[in-house]
Amino acid sequence: MQALFSTVLIVTILHGLPQSTAFFSSPQQGLRRPETLTWSKRKSTRDDIDPWTVITSTPVIDPRTGRLGPVFSKPSLIDTVNNIGKPPKKRLVVISPQLGDFDPWEYAELLTACLPELQKANIDLNFIAIGDIGSAKRFARVSGLPLECLRVDPKGSIHRNLFVHGGPNWDVPSFFPKSILEWFKGYVGASKDSDEHLVARAWLNYMAMCAGIAAPNTLPEILRGYIGDRSAPERLAEDEVVTMGDDMIVIRGTTDVKLGPIQYQSLWKNEKGYQRPAELATVRLRGMVETLSNFNEYVPDQTLLHLRGATFLFDEKAQVLYKHYDTGVLAYSTTMSRPLLFLEPYIGKKALNPLGFQDAAQLN
Repeated sequence: MQALFSTVLIVTILHGLPQSTAFFSSPQQGLRRPETLTWSKRKSTRDDIDPWTVITSTPVIDPRTGRLGPVFSKPSLIDTVNNIGKPPKKRLVVISPQLGDFDPWEYAELLTACLPELQKANIDLNFIAIGDIGSAKRFARVSGLPLECLRVDPKGSIHRNLFVHGGPNWDVPSFFPKSILEWFKGYVGASKDSDEHLVARAWLNYMAMCAGIAAPNTLPEILRGYIGDRSAPERLAEDEVVTMGDDMIVIRGTTDVKLGPIQYQSLWKNEKGYQRPAELATVRLRGMVETLSNFNEYVPDQTLLHLRGATFLFDEKAQVLYKHYDTGVLAYSTTMSRPLLFLEPYIGKKALNPLGFQDAAQLN
């Protein structure tokens, strides 16, 4: 909860910073396109595996039925007929961290906005996250991601088999008594049957990544959310309201801010066409409020909290067209100003600005 209040204070303060503040005003030079095969800092073991084989051979749960089965269902005769005359089938597979993390909320919102274009390009979206049936259903209901696109892996088996990033791989010092670890497990609300050592280890590595340790892209991305980004489109609807604490804190778009008895307007309220300071941080605050209010539902197994994700785009022959391994928290793309840039060859300009807000950089 301390992290939540810290984020709230930073967001609300930044909404009121003087407009002369210069640290957000330097635009990036153009739109950088990712390489076709993008890897983060990788373990050699990743080179020895076939991601398609791992994904198709590891069973997951379909939250619609509660059944354990393959990620991809066999195409029916109707599916085959419907695909006649369409581009060759492709599969976009997103391996997501726990559904209570920052990344899946942002990623799912962007991908959901592109679903019509993905369908037109004959690209199936498969969103596989660590979680259970309850977390999947709540996430789909709140985020808007269709439940049929979502699968859950309760033990993170796909993540482990793909060797996703897990932070600095630190272990809890052996001199910590078991009583302290058990206290910590209770403090964070982990399930009673979870291993206290593994819970502490997961939190240790997760918090290390939040601090930028073994996560080279995390702190720059957190900072970008606060200081703004002139190379990115607007990110928050002007009429959207983010609230916390029985309306103790209320943020409306990028204009009105209420912090207890204090009310004021952001000095960037008249700025248009780019991601304004504190705008993306407000989006992240929205997800954080939902997650922390229902943390145990979104994160049923805290021993897997540190595991990151990956993204793969496969063609009709199961060949990899694009791949990316997350390098830390908030590192689900190599081009975070435009996270879906890798989809531009298939869905066009929708990939550059999925939410359709004003975008001066794309017009230039």
